[in-house]
Amino acid sequence: MLYEFKLPDLGEGITEGEVVSWKVKEGMEVEEHQVVMEVETDKAIVEVPSPKKGKVVRIGKAEGEVVKVGETLLVIEVAGAVEEPVEKKAAEEERARPPSYSVVGTMPEKEEVLASPKARALARELKVDISMVSGTGPGGIITEDDVRGATGARRPEPPAPAPEVAEVRKEAPKADKYGAVERIPIKGVRRSIAKNLLASQRTAAFVTGMDEADVTELWDLRVRERRVAREKGVHLTFLPFFMKAVQHALAAHPAFNGSVDEERNEIILKKYYNIGVAVMTPDGLMVSVVKNVEKKTILELAVELQELSKKARDRKITLDELKGSSFTISNYGSFGGIYATPIINYPDIAILGTGKISEKPWVKDGSIVIRKILPLSLTFDHRVVDGADASMFLSKVVKYLEDPARIFIESA
Repeated sequence: MLYEFKLPDLGEGITEGEVVSWKVKEGMEVEEHQVVMEVETDKAIVEVPSPKKGKVVRIGKAEGEVVKVGETLLVIEVAGAVEEPVEKKAAEEERARPPSYSVVGTMPEKEEVLASPKARALARELKVDISMVSGTGPGGIITEDDVRGATGARRPEPPAPAPEVAEVRKEAPKADKYGAVERIPIKGVRRSIAKNLLASQRTAAFVTGMDEADVTELWDLRVRERRVAREKGVHLTFLPFFMKAVQHALAAHPAFNGSVDEERNEIILKKYYNIGVAVMTPDGLMVSVVKNVEKKTILELAVELQELSKKARDRKITLDELKGSSFTISNYGSFGGIYATPIINYPDIAILGTGKISEKPWVKDGSIVIRKILPLSLTFDHRVVDGADASMFLSKVVKYLEDPARIFIESA
């Protein structure tokens, strides 16, 4: 019989994905749970295994094409008697019971554990009962990291990837009335970025406020502790300090820690502090999310940032690690930027931009001295908070950055 494998609901509001690559061809035999393709959804690349064993009769989408949830990915000829047409059978099954969906398609009711093939193999190797593992992948699928987490095992460090440039499908140069041009499709990560930014621009009333912080003491603190961090294998940047300063400021000004429910016309104030951090990758900008910042030390945040940044650059980051932010930081200062008007990471209420730290003349205790100065830009949704609130929030961030001891004194 013929089985139509359709793109399932991947959760997190994802309605479509882009076919990155096919691992099979028409006429090939595939095993159940064998990876047949890679789909890029909202900046993460997901391996999609086959839910059936059989022969690939037809591939429904070409590489580079966008496939929507419910559209056919491929048709598989499976062993067994010819059954009723797929559409009629699916309709009858839906009337009988609600189907279960995951990245492996429509699953039989008896198969309750959703896991990638690599996760299943690792579970067997580590002797982990996979039915007891909670999945964090798209649609709740169990990943290799979930299996390792169940054992407390660390992910082995992969060899450093060779430098590479993201492959971009380009059309042959053509000409307009002014001369030669080149057309590059907006796809992949860039397409996801465009969708997210347009959603943000459509729904928020943007205003950006700016300030400066004397971070000389913070600079000296980082220099002193960088050696200790290095001995622990941690690269200590300023970002963990920025995150803790923001977390304390959000506790004092909770209106900045949330989102807007457009349909219900409600402001959602979040009681947790999940801070998104913009990461530049060869394929574009990604916002990885560090969960529960209030429960982590500076060193723990540094370790997590290091791991998330590497996973983002290697395109190994999961959807869960890109979702759930309550506030965002964009550290464009690491690329030499000073001030900016960062766009809010939808659906957050605000984003803090941190510029390049530079030496400037500064008045301190009545004298002009040379100090390390950090430019700050706060973009916020004026529908939710006013300019006075933004100024007070930004001033609170400045106070923590100028007196970093407060970060440690007031942290749990």
